[in-house]
Amino acid sequence: RRPRGPPPPSRRWGAAQEAMADGAADAAEVIPEEVLRETDVAYEQELQQNPFSVKLWIAYAKAKADASERVRFLIYERAVKEIPGSYKVWHLYLQERLKACKPLCITDPAYERTNATFKRALVFLHKMPRLWLLYIEFLMKQKMVTRARRALDGALRSLPITQHSRIWELFVKFIKEGEVPKETALCAFRRYLMLEPDHVEIYVAYLRTIGKHDEAASRLSAVVDDEDFTSIEGKTRHQLWMDLCDLVSKHPADVKSVNIEAIIRSGIRQFTDEVGRLWISLGDHFIRLGQFEKARDVYEEAMATVSTVHDFSLVFDAYAKFTESLITAHMERGEANAAAAAEADLLMARLEDLLERRPELLSSVKLRQNPHNVHEWLQRVKLYRETPEKVIRCFTEAVMTVDPQKAEGRLWTLWAAFAKFYESHDDLENARVIFEKATQVNYRAVDDLASAWCEWIEMELRHREYEQGLTVSRRAVSQKKAAALRDDKTVVQNKIYRSTKLWALSIDLEESLGTTSSTRAAYDACIELKVATPALILAYARFLEERKYFEDAFKVYERGIKVFNWPHVNDIWLTYLNRFVARYGGRKLERARDLFEQALEKVPPKFARRLHMLYARLEEEHGLARHALAIYNRATKAVEEADMYEMYSILLRKTAELFGQTRTREIYDQAVENLPQDKIKDCCTRYAKMETMLGEVDRARAIYVHASQFCDPRREEEFWKTWRLFEVQHGNEDTFRDMLRVKRSVQATYTQVHFNATDIAAEGGEDVLDPMQAAEQKLKSEEERKRGGDALGGEAKRPRVTSDAGVARKELMGQFEPADTFQGFRRGYLFKLGVKGLGYYEDEPGAGGPAAA
Repeated sequence: RRPRGPPPPSRRWGAAQEAMADGAADAAEVIPEEVLRETDVAYEQELQQNPFSVKLWIAYAKAKADASERVRFLIYERAVKEIPGSYKVWHLYLQERLKACKPLCITDPAYERTNATFKRALVFLHKMPRLWLLYIEFLMKQKMVTRARRALDGALRSLPITQHSRIWELFVKFIKEGEVPKETALCAFRRYLMLEPDHVEIYVAYLRTIGKHDEAASRLSAVVDDEDFTSIEGKTRHQLWMDLCDLVSKHPADVKSVNIEAIIRSGIRQFTDEVGRLWISLGDHFIRLGQFEKARDVYEEAMATVSTVHDFSLVFDAYAKFTESLITAHMERGEANAAAAAEADLLMARLEDLLERRPELLSSVKLRQNPHNVHEWLQRVKLYRETPEKVIRCFTEAVMTVDPQKAEGRLWTLWAAFAKFYESHDDLENARVIFEKATQVNYRAVDDLASAWCEWIEMELRHREYEQGLTVSRRAVSQKKAAALRDDKTVVQNKIYRSTKLWALSIDLEESLGTTSSTRAAYDACIELKVATPALILAYARFLEERKYFEDAFKVYERGIKVFNWPHVNDIWLTYLNRFVARYGGRKLERARDLFEQALEKVPPKFARRLHMLYARLEEEHGLARHALAIYNRATKAVEEADMYEMYSILLRKTAELFGQTRTREIYDQAVENLPQDKIKDCCTRYAKMETMLGEVDRARAIYVHASQFCDPRREEEFWKTWRLFEVQHGNEDTFRDMLRVKRSVQATYTQVHFNATDIAAEGGEDVLDPMQAAEQKLKSEEERKRGGDALGGEAKRPRVTSDAGVARKELMGQFEPADTFQGFRRGYLFKLGVKGLGYYEDEPGAGGPAAA
């Protein structure tokens, strides 16, 4: 029923006059005369002069805050009588009334007086939403449902449409409290949706709480169909769909206005990520209706259509649980009913069949997810290994389904497994038919087609069909390159001539089963098509050498050298040169030299060492020695730095053997100039020893001096020991001092250079985390040890090593017996620390004094 509008102004003013008169009469009756005498004279005089001042009345009321309720209410009654349109005065008055009612029971007469005050206020201030809200909340507190509903209707009629949202919030709260009759609440909600249609979710939630599932489903389905709808709760369209499906599946008997099955199936088509849950909801819907056969059909359809393992697991578990519950129910009834027992046996058989079909159903799900998965097709075939007919049907379906361009995995393995199935049953004819079809498939890669051909050939060889295998291999490689280039280049059959694997198998068969001419023709065709590898070149040459076609083999090597570059040609050159030298030796020396020069022309330093060694050995065995030395000399410049020292060592040894030690000086000088810095020390040491052996002590000393600039005394102790021994044996005191001076200068040079953190860490071991800190601690410990030695006296001091070259020479030439401590007097010996260490040194003849420590 449409509510009436507010009364006209004339009627409203008349009602106000009557209400004010009634209020004044009530106040006059209730308040006695002695209370009226307590009024403040000053405020009364001001009010007589200015009775319409809002501030004055409010100040008067506040001044009487400590007075009794009667006095305060009297002041407010007088105020609203004088200025009935003041919101402030009415609001303060109503707050005083509400405060007074708060501690009282709702049946107290003060509540009715407050209600009457609210009515009088709303007569004048019916456009103020705050007063309406206070009044309605006060009525809701009193549990006055009808009066609260009428007040809500009055607020909606009086207030403008822009203020209705504030009233409706309280209206919805009023409805949800549960004390409102359902029909009244439904009417109110429908009116609310006319104002706020987007708040339909609140209505749906209320309908579900009161059991109105049919209307809730109808409203929710309309929301789901509306693509422009925006949820105030932040739900997506998918979540709304799931809510609708849950609603209709759990209350199938109550929902009549919508097609439940159509709704759920529509959700299945639209939302693929919740397919399993929606199928279960549809099955649950039919189970609640008691249509068990229909529910079983739904579960079977679901397992045949889902495309993810997760959804399949959900549906299968729900199906199994449903069947088990039916079996349990029939078994409970079967004790008294034979038909129920038979039905239980049938359901048991169905459950066993379902459990047996699970692997097959799961495989179907995976293949629906990706029908081009070769591995999954092979796994599916294994499920049917007990029934050959199903295996053949599965293989046939697989090869017809899998797209070669989309295949995931090696498609040729599927064809090969199909052929091997026939082969395992001794049906070679059908196996050959399968391989024939497999070789016509347009694979993505040439290697897949080559693998199919190779499997066919190997099958023929396994069954000793050698002629057939050879025929198949010749057919596989018979396509010519020119014909392939004229055809469609995208077809993999036109690119099979590039397969190295297929050519290698075909050539092996030709060597084993064919003739020499057919094998050579196969090798030549492979080289012409530019699919030969260095290994195949070497195999061709070895094949010819075994049949005594040496010159033809050498031509094959040369063809391979023209085809390949470094580093792939390295093995071909090495084999070619070794075979040539072994074949002809020194009979064709010039030709061999030409071959070696050709090989060394572009050889990288990484492979130069071995070729130079072969070349030099050829010259040593069949040529001239000076040519060999020249080759070794070239090798020192051609090889890598890591091999340079070894090549110089060989050159020095060969030069010394052939021309004597004196001819090695130039080589030593060249080596010292060209070798890496870490190898100069070793070369100079050998150089100095050679000069020492020749008696050239001064030259040897100069070499040591030159090498010393590359030797840090802290790291190259062995070099300095060698030089020291040399000076002891061949120098004098001056030269020994010069050696020590050079050592100090070199040490000072390396000390001035900044510390290398890597070297310090290597010297300090794995535990050294800060190299600079470790070096500082080492220097500090050495200084403390020296200071400690000075404080302890002579025993703690480190004895000085003999620096006199003459005495050192005598110590080296004389007898020596090592001893860690002084062991008493020995005639003819002195106990001291000399060049050989701590012990007894032989004294000069006739020195028979006691041994000095």
